[in-house]
Amino acid sequence: MIDYMTIRIDCDPCNEDITSLLADSLADIGYDSFEPDEKGLNAYVRADLYNRKTTEEALANSPIPVSTKISENLVEGKDWNEEWEKNYFKPIRIGKQCLVRSSFHPAENTEYEIVIDPKMAFGTGHHSTTSQMMKLLLDSDLEGKRIIDMGTGTGILSILAKKMGALSATGIEIDPFAADNARANCTLNNCEVTIITGDAAKLEGLDNADFFLANINRNIILADLATYIRHINPNGELLLSGFYEKDIPLVSEACQLHGLKLLEKSIDNEWVALRFKKIK
Repeated sequence: MIDYMTIRIDCDPCNEDITSLLADSLADIGYDSFEPDEKGLNAYVRADLYNRKTTEEALANSPIPVSTKISENLVEGKDWNEEWEKNYFKPIRIGKQCLVRSSFHPAENTEYEIVIDPKMAFGTGHHSTTSQMMKLLLDSDLEGKRIIDMGTGTGILSILAKKMGALSATGIEIDPFAADNARANCTLNNCEVTIITGDAAKLEGLDNADFFLANINRNIILADLATYIRHINPNGELLLSGFYEKDIPLVSEACQLHGLKLLEKSIDNEWVALRFKKIK
């Protein structure tokens, strides 16, 4: 078995966007599993790849200035990614219809069962943004519809859409590791989903969506909003999450300027999901 280092990183300020950026920086230098929380994150790396100076430099180069405090511990002889999955990722029910579990959890009888082996990718259904987006989908008629899932992460929203009868689902993910994980999860669920590695530029040439999903963050959504809307069919819907309740006026105003009408909003632990309709 391989020895691992577990690194505890407390950060100030701290939110999901910051821990995600820190995890991205650490993934570039060999870290392969992460457990974020409200104060920072635990990060795991093979002991033979660990270098404290390199770790400190990666954290210092984060796009968002943040103060970090590091502590470290050697864990001998464990497949730490497997340990993380077993101890951190528990099965979760979304509404009455959907169960999300990993491949090592037993199957259960439910209308929509989704198997997700998350690795480092975002989107297991546990976070408020993902669960709220899933609830919006579960309240939608997706039969025969075309779906675009921007920032697909684990691919969980695209997988749910296909299980609900969507004609097609295309997930776009900028992180190559996450894109590979999404493809693997689609295979686990026997779902035909197209996963594309890249950003909003990859939308060009795709068929327009009846439902366009973007669970990313406020700044990316606002920067790419016009591109998203060009790729939504008339009377199609835009489902957004990844930002806070205080951001609703800013996001709503931008959407309304582009001819969208707010139909529904959901708030959980200050995180928001919004449903818009393209009316022109």
